[in-house]
Amino acid sequence: MEGAGPAGRGARGAGPGDARGPLQPGAVPAAPEALSPAGGAGDEAPDEDEEEAEAEDPERLSGPGGGRGGGGGGGAVGGAAPGVCGALGGALTRRAVTLRVLLKDALLEPGSGVLSIYYLGKKFIGDLQPDGRIVWQETGQVFNSPSAWATHCKKLVNPAKKSGCGWASVKYKGQKLDKYKAAWLRRHQLHMPTAAADESPASEAEEEELLMEEEEEEVLAGVSSEDKSRRPLGKGATETAHPEAPPPGKRAESKIRVPVRYCMLGSRDSARSPHTLVEVTSFAAINKFQPFNVAVSSNVLFLLDFHSHLTRSEVVGYLGGRWDINSQMLTVLRAFPCRSRLGDADIAAAIEEEIYQSLFLRGLSLVGWYHSHPHSPALPSLQDIDAQMDYQLRLQGASNGFQPCLALLCSPYYAGNPGPESKIAPFWVMPPPEQRPSDYGIPMDVDMACVQDTFLTNDILHEMMLLVDFYKGAPDLVRFQEAWSLEHSYLDKLKISLASRTPKDQGLGHVLEQVCSVLKQAG
Repeated sequence: MEGAGPAGRGARGAGPGDARGPLQPGAVPAAPEALSPAGGAGDEAPDEDEEEAEAEDPERLSGPGGGRGGGGGGGAVGGAAPGVCGALGGALTRRAVTLRVLLKDALLEPGSGVLSIYYLGKKFIGDLQPDGRIVWQETGQVFNSPSAWATHCKKLVNPAKKSGCGWASVKYKGQKLDKYKAAWLRRHQLHMPTAAADESPASEAEEEELLMEEEEEEVLAGVSSEDKSRRPLGKGATETAHPEAPPPGKRAESKIRVPVRYCMLGSRDSARSPHTLVEVTSFAAINKFQPFNVAVSSNVLFLLDFHSHLTRSEVVGYLGGRWDINSQMLTVLRAFPCRSRLGDADIAAAIEEEIYQSLFLRGLSLVGWYHSHPHSPALPSLQDIDAQMDYQLRLQGASNGFQPCLALLCSPYYAGNPGPESKIAPFWVMPPPEQRPSDYGIPMDVDMACVQDTFLTNDILHEMMLLVDFYKGAPDLVRFQEAWSLEHSYLDKLKISLASRTPKDQGLGHVLEQVCSVLKQAG
């Protein structure tokens, strides 16, 4: 899922949880193990760490073909002759450049507190050791590479974070490490074009996230748009403005994540991004009937939509309702938003207990969960599919009886939506064919009837105020007074989207206006 864990969710929003315990009917769901934060630094190093352990230093690379020397001899990189530099240029990749190499070439110096990560309002400080390792000051944990440290820190804030570009996320004395790597490459790979040397190794999704991080850092630092327009260009005088920069008054659009068809996935592949979006399949397309009926209260969609609009990050919550085995009808009656951060263990536990008590007092059972894809289509990712499959199995428990678990996805700010109204889409996962057990589960489109409630209950309004209070002052809070489009502000967009989900009785409309007024001030 594009998100983190229900009550233990990260600063950027949410996802299925932090593996506190088994998911049982009528209980608060916990996360599948695969989405829980890693326990130690040793497990945090992604593939970059493995490659660095293999390559260690570029001096071990030899010959124009890029073969690795057995003993790794050779003099210091800084003293290499031009011919050697050319040979290295044919063999090196950006990942072969380590902190130790940059230290040897005097591009970096070891020191206390010279490394930093700013991520979603959280700041992490590290010491750079003479051997190129990083010591996180807060815990004393040692990491072998920037990616290992960055991934560990980001997963503490946002458990859905699986990997990342550590060189672009970690700063040395205020400058991103990938700038130093690019400088080293320009020095030693003379044939390499400047643009290629400056190119960040981040994927498209990572680039989008890094842009959001930079925007947040500017907000925290009080950098205005006018300041940014006066900022000198970082890559030389020939650099032009971003070609995709929107004109004034038009909202910025994230890079489009193109979903894939399920039939194109094949067997599980560890190289495939868990954030890959997958198109849902209709039951008719596989000649099957939907195994259960679904009816959802308009108040559920109303609160879910409101929650999703508040932040540029993913959000998550639980769904409470009833399952009638005789009519095979799943009725979703209440949404329970999660209001906690990953680092706040006590608050997370309190929120889970609060939701559990709310379910119990209302005579409801846990029937599903929801989360948002703020800027992407309302389609499940591979991570969402695995999480949903895990939840379905947990709700079923040890019995052979069938109890469905519904997932709802909300996409409030996806540029492909036809208008201001959010797209809310249900899905359910069918296990892969028995003859292909290693395949991914099949995300199925679910027919869902919306039942309009008579009125907006006081507890829904109370929950809305709690959410506003929770996100108030957060760097990822949407600025509702700003323009969403040429015609509408973000607050206008929210009101239009909620209008399609309001109850029959508008008697509490003035109260809703008060909530929106508070929201505008908070933004």
